[in-house]
Amino acid sequence: MGSEPPSPPQVIDEGGDEEDEELSGGEEADLRVSSGRGSLLTRRGITLRVLLKDGLVEPGDGVLSIHYLGKKFVGDLLCDGKIRWVETGQIFNSPSAWATHCKRLVNPAKKSGCGWASVRYRGQKLVQYKTSWLHKYQPSADMSLASEGEDDDMGDEDEEEGKATVQTEEKNRKSKPELHDISLVQRRGDRDRVPVRYCTLGTRDSARDPHTLVELSAFSAINRFQPFNVAVSSNVLLLMDFHCHLTTSEVVGYLGGRWDTNTQLLTVLRAFPCRTRLADRDSAPAVEEEICQNLFMRGLSLVGWYHSHPRGPALPSLQDIDSQMDHQLRLQGSNNGFQPCLGIICGPYYHGNQGVASTITPFWVVPPPEQRPNDYGIPVAVEVTYVQDNFLTTDVLNEMMLLVEFYKAAPDLVQFSQMWSPDTTILDKIKGSLSGHAPKDQAYSQILEHVYNQLRNTH
Repeated sequence: MGSEPPSPPQVIDEGGDEEDEELSGGEEADLRVSSGRGSLLTRRGITLRVLLKDGLVEPGDGVLSIHYLGKKFVGDLLCDGKIRWVETGQIFNSPSAWATHCKRLVNPAKKSGCGWASVRYRGQKLVQYKTSWLHKYQPSADMSLASEGEDDDMGDEDEEEGKATVQTEEKNRKSKPELHDISLVQRRGDRDRVPVRYCTLGTRDSARDPHTLVELSAFSAINRFQPFNVAVSSNVLLLMDFHCHLTTSEVVGYLGGRWDTNTQLLTVLRAFPCRTRLADRDSAPAVEEEICQNLFMRGLSLVGWYHSHPRGPALPSLQDIDSQMDHQLRLQGSNNGFQPCLGIICGPYYHGNQGVASTITPFWVVPPPEQRPNDYGIPVAVEVTYVQDNFLTTDVLNEMMLLVEFYKAAPDLVQFSQMWSPDTTILDKIKGSLSGHAPKDQAYSQILEHVYNQLRNTH
């Protein structure tokens, strides 16, 4: 859902491991001990061009892949031995350059990509094709040449990822919301869920309930600094809070704003509620397209998403953690560089909240330690500066009325006349929660009263 047209293909060579680098034709020849097919070609000289020339691999779209920390990257193998990343169209000179680039998007601390051990051709590691070449053309060569140093950087990380890939992808398709496919978001039950500490989770377990809530960690608790600053407009909070109050079912929406690379400031300026049922595959594409156009017309970028836990704590579930990691990767991959993606959870009707105000929780996910690639990401609390707007925009008011219209006949519409507490109706609770975000000017209070009157008339 980016608002900017894709940039032309860019050739990237990130270095990676020195001995994994692709060589020019002249360099390949120099690395042969003698001329001719029977010459001994060093391991470094066996490049994708060599494998293509000798027929061990063939060019093709989507034939290359990388699996890293639960994420999958797909690439095209070009006729000249270069790699085109399907996500962005960028061109990479070598497996190491592509692997390093992709892995740094997931884990910025990653130093190298170890391409031949990480990149797979039609499901099989490239290093195995290198070994096959040696068996075929240099059977007398020391086979250690084919594997020496290939896995120094990886350990068992890639192998474990490979084993878990099919299971993980199938699980993700069924459970987690895609940034570009609202229809995949599944409703959660309203049962009480007791949050667990991240340190108790351990390795992923398919038997574990994906709705398990996880307490947030602080960046300082994992020896990190928050890598960006965040400012959120009060109008964003008001519209998001209003949306989450209207139904007993979970809702979702997107966040628009701007990312300043110089100041490392993410400014969230607009909420875009998704006016669709979460499992409605028919209407989801149209809603997505409308939001995409709205972002573009306002000169905004997609900077995050929000969703509700209607009657539970505003803490991420295991499913939310995977979704947030996926969203972070999508935004980074689309912009060829680091850009944070903010997740926000709103808990409007949890009786553990203080007073009538919803609990609003901004969060981010840090990738698991590299030596434990099958652990869950680490959910961390994001410190946010809330900026009070001086007035309600026409956009916000129109969106509120559209939401009332959308939900007014829904079976899961909240009964606003019912009591939230012995002396407070649910409608009064909504007013109290939204009052913390609304401008203090009396004129805007009267405008909001008009919206509340519409709520009264929905039953």
